[in-house]
Amino acid sequence: MDEDLRSRGPAQDLDGAADPDGTAAAPDPRRWRALAVLALVQFMFTVDSSIVNIALPSVQRDLGASTEGLAWVVNAYVVTAGGLLLLGGRLADLWGRRRVFLAGTAVFALASLASGVAGSTGMLVAGRFGQGLGEALAAPAALSMIVLMFPDGRERARALAIWGGLSGLGATAGVLLSGALTELAGWRWVFFVNLPVAAVALLLAPRLVDARPGAGGRRVDWAGAVLVTGGLIALISGLLAAGRNGWGAPVVLLPLGAGLAALAASAVVETRSAAPLVPPRFLASRVRLSANLATITLTSGMAATMFLLTLYMQNVLGYQPLATGLAYLPFCVAFLAGLAASTALTAKLGTTGTIGAGLVLSAAGMLYVAVRMSVTSGYAADVLPAMVMIAAGLGTAFPALQNAALHGVTDDDAGLGSGVQTTMQQLGSALGLAVFTAVAIGRTGTALEAGQSSPAAAVSGYQWAFYAAAGVLLLAALLVSVTVRPARDAGARTRAAEPS
Repeated sequence: MDEDLRSRGPAQDLDGAADPDGTAAAPDPRRWRALAVLALVQFMFTVDSSIVNIALPSVQRDLGASTEGLAWVVNAYVVTAGGLLLLGGRLADLWGRRRVFLAGTAVFALASLASGVAGSTGMLVAGRFGQGLGEALAAPAALSMIVLMFPDGRERARALAIWGGLSGLGATAGVLLSGALTELAGWRWVFFVNLPVAAVALLLAPRLVDARPGAGGRRVDWAGAVLVTGGLIALISGLLAAGRNGWGAPVVLLPLGAGLAALAASAVVETRSAAPLVPPRFLASRVRLSANLATITLTSGMAATMFLLTLYMQNVLGYQPLATGLAYLPFCVAFLAGLAASTALTAKLGTTGTIGAGLVLSAAGMLYVAVRMSVTSGYAADVLPAMVMIAAGLGTAFPALQNAALHGVTDDDAGLGSGVQTTMQQLGSALGLAVFTAVAIGRTGTALEAGQSSPAAAVSGYQWAFYAAAGVLLLAALLVSVTVRPARDAGARTRAAEPS
């Protein structure tokens, strides 16, 4: 960059305090334009994680896909992206962040093209695996570049709010775009739409972000990478399968057991490795650890909301795909309002208070829709208020959680920190789809056995799932209040005690 970022000292804390040596590198004048390009790519990634959902019936008719094949069209992307993000973050640190970002974006574009021209379910699933790989490389590299481009705490908070906003809105925009593109242009365009976005990023990023060499000279912990990636893929696969097969099915228990075993083995490998994928010291920060755990609950709640409300509106209330997508427009507006309020609330309430307020507001929205939901519910009175509360709460909490999850990261570990954070987001989405869908399916089956009609039984399942999701968000708010604030207050006391 115009002012070499290598002159920068340790990263700033949550409150944006000055570097310990009292110096700070001059900010790069291109940083906001670079942020726009990087955030646009992240928006494309999150759009793609949800855009295929409404198009699945058209895919099934066109390609003759089985139900299991359709499930893999969705799962291949989430599982691959979530499982490989840690490796992608470390490779960005070692090989250069801009280089890895551009490579990942190119892979994503090629995989999107392959998905759009797919003539069989197998080719489409392979393309989705490729898209997940592209995101795993590019997303953590992009987020780490943003963290390092904005050394000032206040500017970083605004940048992360923009990043988080486009990331969060991508999931909602994916539903809206899917309905519109599927009805007006055909399902293949849900993949072709990625190509111009990727082209813009590949052309502009080299002009806005200087190439900086990676740390180099260090080995990649391939053993740890294989175990962590394989464990996450197996674990997420088992959780996703539970929604279709029940928790006691071998197709669920076997991957869950294998995943847990692989993750346990990775913990042993990481403690003994000379160049661990996730250094134990990185997980020693209580602020980062609790923020990443809370991120799982936030994204699981968002994924559950999008999935369950879409099913409810289409299967129970009878909405068409395009109408379902349009129904999410207030969700987008409320999410933006939450993002706009997040920075101001953080200045007044602190990071902990802002996260807690957002999680509690989202939980209240989930409880509202669970209580009001019925086979005859109306959108304005029963669905819309819940959407607004859930989205505003998620938008408020998301940037503050990202900031806390990247608390205290250094130049060498920025890619690792963003990789861990993005992995938690993907893992949370998979957990939301698997766990809360399993709750809904189990309750629906019980209601059917009790003699309820199919629509009424489905509503009962959705209600139980929303109750469960609300409970998880409230527990996360409690966790954050206990673990983050003491660490932050202790840091503030330490800085106050330091001589000027």
